[in-house]
Amino acid sequence: MSDAPDYRETVFLPKTAFPMKAGLAAKEPAILAKWAADDLYGQLRKTREGRERFILHDGPPYANGDIHMGHAMNKVLKDIIVRSQSLLGKDAPYVPGWDCHGLPIEWKVEEAYRAKKLNKDEVDPVLFRAECRAYAEKWVGVQREQFKRLGVMGDWDDPYLTMKFDAEAAIVGELLKFAESGQLYRGAKPVMWSPVEKTALAEAEVEYEDITSTQIDVAFEIVSTPLADLENSHAVIWTTTPWTIPVNQAIAYGPEVDYSLLHLNRVDQKQGSGWGEVSHVLVATALIDDVCARLGIADHIVVWSGKGTDLAGTVARHPMHKLGGFFAKPRPFLAGDFVTTDTGTGLVHMAPDHGEDDFLLCKANGLDPVFAVADDGKYREDWAWLGGQGSVINPKFNAPDGPICSDLREAGALLAASYDYKHSYPHSWRSKAKVIFRCTPQWFIPMDRPIKDTAIPRCAEEEAILARQSNAATLRETALDAIERTRWVPEKARNRIHAMVDGRPDWVISRQRAWGVPIALYANRKTGEYLRDPAVNARIVEAFKAGGADAWFTADHQALLGPDHAAADYEPQNDILDVWFDSGSTHAFTVEARYGEGVRANLYLEGSDQHRGWFQSSLLESCGTRGRAPYEAVLTHGFALDGQGRKMSKSLGNVVDPLKIINESGADILRLWVASTDYFEDVRIGKEILSGTSDAYRKLRNTFRYLLGALDGFTDAERVPVAEMPELERYVLHLLASLDAELRSATDGFEFNAYARALTDFANNDLSAFFFDIRKDSLYCDAAGSVKRRAYRTVLDTLFHALVRYAAPILCFTAEEVWATRYPDAASIHLQEWPVVDAGWADDAIGAKWDRLRQLRALVTEAVEPLRREKQLGSSLEAEITLALGDAGDRALVASVPFDEICIVSALAVAEAAEGVAVAVTARHKCGRCWRHLPEVTQDGTLCARCDEVVNG
Repeated sequence: MSDAPDYRETVFLPKTAFPMKAGLAAKEPAILAKWAADDLYGQLRKTREGRERFILHDGPPYANGDIHMGHAMNKVLKDIIVRSQSLLGKDAPYVPGWDCHGLPIEWKVEEAYRAKKLNKDEVDPVLFRAECRAYAEKWVGVQREQFKRLGVMGDWDDPYLTMKFDAEAAIVGELLKFAESGQLYRGAKPVMWSPVEKTALAEAEVEYEDITSTQIDVAFEIVSTPLADLENSHAVIWTTTPWTIPVNQAIAYGPEVDYSLLHLNRVDQKQGSGWGEVSHVLVATALIDDVCARLGIADHIVVWSGKGTDLAGTVARHPMHKLGGFFAKPRPFLAGDFVTTDTGTGLVHMAPDHGEDDFLLCKANGLDPVFAVADDGKYREDWAWLGGQGSVINPKFNAPDGPICSDLREAGALLAASYDYKHSYPHSWRSKAKVIFRCTPQWFIPMDRPIKDTAIPRCAEEEAILARQSNAATLRETALDAIERTRWVPEKARNRIHAMVDGRPDWVISRQRAWGVPIALYANRKTGEYLRDPAVNARIVEAFKAGGADAWFTADHQALLGPDHAAADYEPQNDILDVWFDSGSTHAFTVEARYGEGVRANLYLEGSDQHRGWFQSSLLESCGTRGRAPYEAVLTHGFALDGQGRKMSKSLGNVVDPLKIINESGADILRLWVASTDYFEDVRIGKEILSGTSDAYRKLRNTFRYLLGALDGFTDAERVPVAEMPELERYVLHLLASLDAELRSATDGFEFNAYARALTDFANNDLSAFFFDIRKDSLYCDAAGSVKRRAYRTVLDTLFHALVRYAAPILCFTAEEVWATRYPDAASIHLQEWPVVDAGWADDAIGAKWDRLRQLRALVTEAVEPLRREKQLGSSLEAEITLALGDAGDRALVASVPFDEICIVSALAVAEAAEGVAVAVTARHKCGRCWRHLPEVTQDGTLCARCDEVVNG
């Protein structure tokens, strides 16, 4: 055994109960419980009362299942922003909300009916709505707990729900504002329709998938034409939707397109085609080769060529004209600017029931829709061709051997048919079934009708906006103006939503469903016009406040109409409002209802898909009723993908479950991942990525653990004024001032990936690898009353108070644990405000000096480390360094500080030579207490002068 004295008890080692092992999955629920018991959210509202307000208005998720990674990413990002604004001292309430109406929930309830072999249409609508309400309530409760487990702080006891009575009343009230100002009309136009769900769909309810379709070329016999050359010929059309041929009413040509009439010398008829008497075909000149290849035309002669304008006045007949009635009517050639020669034949068959261009062109020429396809996608029973058959989205129904192609073949009009055309096609995102364009009577909000009615009450800001705009401004113009006056983060999002609003059609706001807010209007049975009576509308709103939307379906309509109108003269409308109108109205019954008329949200934040969803519906709703956007700024984030950058799906087995991550690693790991990503783009998450996040978390946690241990017993009496501190401490305060400015800038820009990176880099590089490393000797071994040690601990205390606050918005649980470890009886860290950082700490001269010293220190460290790895040195304290510096300024710089202490080596000499580092093993003896190799230590284990004074002094 050695007889050397044991000086361990004389060294001031850090002491803390804060564990390095986080155990977040077990600790976080207890912290949540304490927040709830203390009513932390309520405390925060009282503490911030009267301060500048920051409102992040929550976009409502659907209440229809467990949360997924997209939910988690979205809610965490919102919480980080809200907490950071609160940290800045603002009153930043957060009211979570849910979208409770519409197809997603109704579809789930219908699925339960189908499983029991029950027909939803045979159930009392009020009972069915009650089941939808119960289903939504269940999932609101489930998701609420899951969101809370993420650490999201908000008014969870009073969230907004679109199915609450006051919300339903507000939604119908917003609808009636549009009605009173003349911004509603009922018309028959093609809309996206789901035959499976039997309802119109919004663009935001549609997703596009690649499919294979049947493509067919069909001959329409020309029966009348001003061009003698076209007599006894056939116009050829091409389509990938054979089911629209039974609803054809015309043929469109491009006025500036060149056309040719081909005389067919030889046709190699492909299997399955049926040519009949076709010998001369009219097609676009630019597409002759493509058409000949598809039709098997082996030899032809061009017998006529001309412009599309030459085709005016030409008339064809439908291939099934022998059926009489609708099919016997002439099919006129109509000039269409939309006709191109990109594909097909250059002649487009027109079915006004099933296409926007078709509808507009045919309507302009007196051809109206015929409504041949019913709600379920079948042709109506009385339709002369294929009546009662379908569904039209069934590939077999459209197949080359299906009933449509078979009948066309028999009629001698099917020139080619093949099931090989691959393209993108819209599907319902709920049922995953294909949708169709279908003309049905729907309610619309017009985009291009002048908004002339200014009778709607408006706040002063809205009046100012209207004064700036023309009284005849349209909804589209008003929305585009609002887009330009809104802050978009990132900026490129502005162009995206501008293009979407600029090119969008009228807003279809009606749905043929049961669960939602009804379009509570009365249509005159004779004129079809809807009633615009403010007194009636006020009674409707009051009825909804008392009984919710069900009040409309059980109403005494005469009582609502009042004494001025007879119920017998009006038909109550029973369509349901588009759920996007519901969510687009949330600003009215959440932001304005809670914070005052005319108050706008500071920020909306959702995924990039909401440019065509919530961002846009909210914009249009507010612009139509208030003349401006409901938000000052909009932040868009990307989607969460798997580790390989693929979209998550159960079929691929690559779904990353946020609940599993929380249960295994803790919510703070997930929160740090969110903050660390470039979330303005799509982001990846997987095992390796989360492992890297965990490493970053451990380093941050270790920084806090070191601070807590090093500050054990620290009191205000120990503080040292900044002016009396060593220059190293003042340099670190300079770095802290720079960090503070960087974090404030990142907070203002909602750039928390930059925020998290700056915070972790500061903790790892500036503190752990530099400042802490250098000063640990002073902390452990200097006398408790030494100025250097006291200055170090003073700066550590400043760093603690700053870093725990900086970390709190992201690592909300860990920051609370750190704070409570040091101040067990204090109020929550989340009631604190942004740290006070003295602007005077920023010292560019000190910063430049020590930045260069760190570069020179790095040269020494790089030279020492290989010798440590090779075991030639036990530690850097055993090294003697000769640092060659050719620059006189660098030599003077090194001489101005104790550079051996900064480099943590035994001795360091500077030589005037080209830059380089020589390392030797010191022959000096080691102090038995501080382990430094110093000249005054006469033999290993004895004390250096400093340690002797501390121990024996």
